[in-house]
Amino acid sequence: MELLSEYGLFLAKIATVVVAIAVVAVLIVNLTQRKRQRGELKITRLSEQYKEMQEEMSVSLLDSHQQKQWHKAQKKKLKQEAKAAKAKAKAGEPEGKGGSRVYVLDFKGSMDANEVNALREEITAVLAVATPQDQVVVRLESPGGVVHGYGLAASQLQRLRDKQIPLTIAVDKVAASGGYMMACVADKIVAAPFAIIGSIGVVAQIPNFNRFLKGKEIDIELHTAGQFKRTLTLLGENTEEGRQKFRESLNETHDLFKEFVHQMRPALDIESVATGEHWYGSQALDKGLVDAVGTSDDLLLGLIEEHEVIGVRYQQRKKMMDRFTGSAAESLDKLMLRWWQRGQKPLM
Repeated sequence: MELLSEYGLFLAKIATVVVAIAVVAVLIVNLTQRKRQRGELKITRLSEQYKEMQEEMSVSLLDSHQQKQWHKAQKKKLKQEAKAAKAKAKAGEPEGKGGSRVYVLDFKGSMDANEVNALREEITAVLAVATPQDQVVVRLESPGGVVHGYGLAASQLQRLRDKQIPLTIAVDKVAASGGYMMACVADKIVAAPFAIIGSIGVVAQIPNFNRFLKGKEIDIELHTAGQFKRTLTLLGENTEEGRQKFRESLNETHDLFKEFVHQMRPALDIESVATGEHWYGSQALDKGLVDAVGTSDDLLLGLIEEHEVIGVRYQQRKKMMDRFTGSAAESLDKLMLRWWQRGQKPLM
């Protein structure tokens, strides 16, 4: 009996030690994640990547003897470049081609424009080091979404213009509605031949289940303070007055959208393109919606010849638990947000 008692006490001590170690481990992990939660910038030297790819292709086409000669010459070249870079560093001269840089950002927008959080960090980082001799290229892909989200995204790009940093928007697939609102901030818009451009309009839709609920003898009460706190509802009985106010809000938003585009691109015949229609890249060029037709690849390859091209990406770190539960919760949140926004907020 005494042996069992001692053994039980021993197990209790072991369990206490294990729990204590687990608690300490959890605390350490949480502290580490808090430090990393803000996210981090990832810098990619696209010029060097392209140069390496070009050299790899060139060498692969040579025979074995030529490859040996090339590697020998390459070692000599790298040694000379390292020596020249060291001399420049001592003299305080900037690195790169002529000291000018092209910063490349990517924006692939969802309906709620949640990606603007990363965009603002990227632009802040670029503005911290960029000069008027540098420029920014944003590879943009978005069919649009909520007004306030894409309005903020456009305002983030406006920060570059305010600092007189040349901005080019490259559209390979789509920059429509709110996406075009962002694009028109640029000094230059380049679109692929079949990229979807335009859709300068505003839309909102909402289902109404009032008649169904009445048939089931279910009453819905909606109380508001303010005549137009709620115009159209999902469950209540909508009025003609509410519908009229809802339409007025859409028209007001559309007018603001048109005014913004016209301000950014004054030569554009805004009334002829602000019909909610979209056009393909080649057609958009004729309409004045874009400035050139081409892919982002050709644009960057042209810039690499004379500039140092650098990719800038801000990546938000996720907690360990969020990685397991985040996907399902995020999908549900987006679904709920989509239904709410369709009924309460106009989309552009």
